[in-house]
Amino acid sequence: MTGGELRIAPARLARSPPLAAASMEPRCSSSSSSCLLFLLLLGTAGFFQSCAVEVDVKDHSNATCLYAKWMMRFLIKYETNSSDYKNTTLNLSSSVTHNGSVCGNDTQAALLAVQFGKGHSWSINFTKTNETYQGDFITFTYNTNDTAVFPDAKRKGPVTIVVKDTMRPVQLNNVFVCHSTDFLEAENVTQIFWNVTVQAFVQNGTIGKKESRCRADTPTSAPTVPPTIANVTTPSTTTLSPAPTTAPKPVENPDTGNYSLKSGNKTCLLATVGLQLNVSQEKPLLININPKTTTADGACGNTTATLKLNDGNSTLIGFTFVVKNISASVQRFYLKEVNVTLLNRLNGSVISNADNSNFSEWDAFLGSSYMCRKEQTLQINEDLQMHTFNLWIQPFLVQANKFSTAQECSLDDDSILIPIVVGAALAGLIAIIVVAYIIGRRKSYAGYQTL
Repeated sequence: MTGGELRIAPARLARSPPLAAASMEPRCSSSSSSCLLFLLLLGTAGFFQSCAVEVDVKDHSNATCLYAKWMMRFLIKYETNSSDYKNTTLNLSSSVTHNGSVCGNDTQAALLAVQFGKGHSWSINFTKTNETYQGDFITFTYNTNDTAVFPDAKRKGPVTIVVKDTMRPVQLNNVFVCHSTDFLEAENVTQIFWNVTVQAFVQNGTIGKKESRCRADTPTSAPTVPPTIANVTTPSTTTLSPAPTTAPKPVENPDTGNYSLKSGNKTCLLATVGLQLNVSQEKPLLININPKTTTADGACGNTTATLKLNDGNSTLIGFTFVVKNISASVQRFYLKEVNVTLLNRLNGSVISNADNSNFSEWDAFLGSSYMCRKEQTLQINEDLQMHTFNLWIQPFLVQANKFSTAQECSLDDDSILIPIVVGAALAGLIAIIVVAYIIGRRKSYAGYQTL
């Protein structure tokens, strides 16, 4: 077993010197090593109750071997006693331990494990090569016996999910840093992380000084542009006379973004789309997703694929595609689920979360792509809609990094106009002939009247 120390600090965006411990409690393992648990209790109340956790795992010589400091929270959808589903938020509590954390070596994975609340736990294991280390699997267990979080859960007891971590390999002796918000989705659970600092397999007990940043933290040539919001006006406090009333400027259609996923060196998913969210609140908001500040992540599979978009750490959107069997030899894919999470850009708190897993949209033959240039609307729930523009998607069987032949939506199908136009022209021609015939008959009768 290994010793170490764990800290819980009030949520903050920037890193700052550690605060004095509010309380200190010694905890002993089965070996002679001991660990110190520093609890920095929350000083604020309200909705945002998340904590920053700091873990310093030490080996038998009391040298640091694994260090981590991060913030996280969980969005969980669970079934109630009335057989409907509810969304709940699970935050870290002040009673956090890190029993079971392991330093790791050349033959054994390192393990960072924390326990909190009433029977909840979270862990990640790290593997290494001769040059790099990276996160491997994340295991999260939540206990629905915690009635404060799950007051009416139908299923009682612990529920465990395991998800593959998306962390890129980091050079040994480097510290991995990611201030931006990241999220993982699996089995009705969204795990949200931000302000992450971690180093596994620390050499000689000294934390590295060189940082390896996540992709979202890497600066780009494009400036960060906040979401476009419609129908928001700021009243003037210095106006002496009434100003003429003007209608709010309508929000323009969103820019079209190009997104892709890879499995190894091969592209496995392609997507081109402009996205706009319509949030129904006291004042309706239209939010355009900016492709210049949006990163893509997800996973490809033979029968299921997910695309996750993160727009500047304020909007998280997840799409789930599945394959269905039409017959023994015919398969089609379609969009089954969409999840949208709106976050507070400053502190990561959840403003809104919406999910709909009952879609049957964007349907096309497996091996082809789906296209719809016209605007489409997806109703996520009663308070949120998603509008798509210039959509072109292929979540399976991408060949040579290119879209396959597209099946177009009915809105784009101009061929239906041809019979309508021809029918209208024929109807007009028939009407002209009938009118001309009637007029001709009347003139012929007038020429043969009896004197």
